[in-house]
Amino acid sequence: MSSRLQLSALAVLLACCGLEFAPDRPLPPAATACANPQLPPDILDGPAQRSAGKPLAVVDVRSDEVTLRLAVAADETARELGLMCVTRLRPEAGMIFVFDDDGQEDFWMKNTLVPLDMVWVAADGTVRSIAADVPASTLQTPDDRVARRSGLGRYVLELSAGEAQADGIVKGRRLVIPPFKSP
Repeated sequence: MSSRLQLSALAVLLACCGLEFAPDRPLPPAATACANPQLPPDILDGPAQRSAGKPLAVVDVRSDEVTLRLAVAADETARELGLMCVTRLRPEAGMIFVFDDDGQEDFWMKNTLVPLDMVWVAADGTVRSIAADVPASTLQTPDDRVARRSGLGRYVLELSAGEAQADGIVKGRRLVIPPFKSP
């Protein structure tokens, strides 16, 4: 859904609730100050509150139905920060976490402000498992209440909740992932 359509839908929803929508008022940033300042604008649905340094690389991951634009988290710092403090992702966009080996990968959704779909993918591009609609947390969520998910793969994709289903990404589907250099 385009940003313009999202704004229209938001205006209708707010009007139904008796609230006023001011289209001339800018939306809050798509990534708050605690987000990785290297998140690329290609994946955010709006500006980041801050940005610094060279943005993370962005790659296209394809299936038969869709091409996803994904920021690459291939080092420890980028993987640790992930999509923390992001408030809005573009449709068909997110992050790909790249690991050295095809193994068990555990994720802790600390400071992840939007619900996500998480897709574990084997080294050959086969989708192994999907955690749909992983709940968001807040900056105040106690650590023991933050969602955790695990799966087996060399890659993990994080997309907006509902994106995997909308894009036909299911267990067993083959994705075309560009090659990554080993460190």
